[in-house]
Amino acid sequence: MRRRGAVVAGVVVLALVLVGGWYAIRKGTLPFLAPDQCTAEVGGHAVVLDPSQARYAGLVAAIAVERGLPARAASIALAAAYQESDLHNLRGGDRDSAGLFQQRPSQGWGTRAQVRDPVHATNAFYDALVEVDGYEQLEITVAAQEVQRSGFPDAYADHEADARALASALTGNSPEGFSCRLGDSDDGSTGLRASGLTARADAVRRDLLARFPDLPLGGFAPGGVSTGHVSGSAHYDGRAIDAFVRPVSPANRSRGWAIAAYLVSQADRLAIRTVIFDDRIWTAGRRSGDGWRDYEPPERSGDPAILEHRDHVHVDVF
Repeated sequence: MRRRGAVVAGVVVLALVLVGGWYAIRKGTLPFLAPDQCTAEVGGHAVVLDPSQARYAGLVAAIAVERGLPARAASIALAAAYQESDLHNLRGGDRDSAGLFQQRPSQGWGTRAQVRDPVHATNAFYDALVEVDGYEQLEITVAAQEVQRSGFPDAYADHEADARALASALTGNSPEGFSCRLGDSDDGSTGLRASGLTARADAVRRDLLARFPDLPLGGFAPGGVSTGHVSGSAHYDGRAIDAFVRPVSPANRSRGWAIAAYLVSQADRLAIRTVIFDDRIWTAGRRSGDGWRDYEPPERSGDPAILEHRDHVHVDVF
């Protein structure tokens, strides 16, 4: 009888441990067990994405920023991508459609390879959207339908709230609105490329220039840098880049937050470890679940705008 009671008690304890562990993971109190995910939170509305969805959402928003389009355009594009592919770059679908926006080559979006290229597909969507008269004032579901010509035109409305929050956070209109909880990355090569950056950091440099072609970059040089930064800086290892948004102004602050949010959205893909902007810091790994935190500038004399990273976005890789 005692043995049966001990077994029952053991089962109960195990169940409590499992339930407690599940609850702790859901609440983020055991971050090392929690799944990787990204969150946009704006005005009390939260949107949770997996890292793959975040990558494409960040791309869609960054292309809108690069083209000088309003956040409204990004909202419309994100609502369409949500409805058509759940923010995934699908290989194929209904009637041979494919890609982020589930289009077909016969619809004039290019070859099948172009339809599946998220950059080309997103630009094609925006090309069509800007041809819609007064799209900025149209309801999102109407504007999206003008581009997509879907058989379910009312469905875009189901994603409007999420698309608005994502667009606001990812275009820099809601600072600190987007962050990701991600684990550490594995070790990478420490050798320097011709740019003076490691392979990973150089991939970030090339990615930034592809998304924001006119963005001034610095903090690195052929052969590496050895001065100008605090002791122990990732810049000295060729692992860091500064993206400048000068002079400090409301418009450049929004642009800086758009760049910072884009980098966080791509952190899983590019092995990004740290992003700093506007006196705030995000780091992958153990503290990533804390989102954006206060940044503590180094104890040294200098321009506060530079020390607090208000005129540039710092990014470094593992």
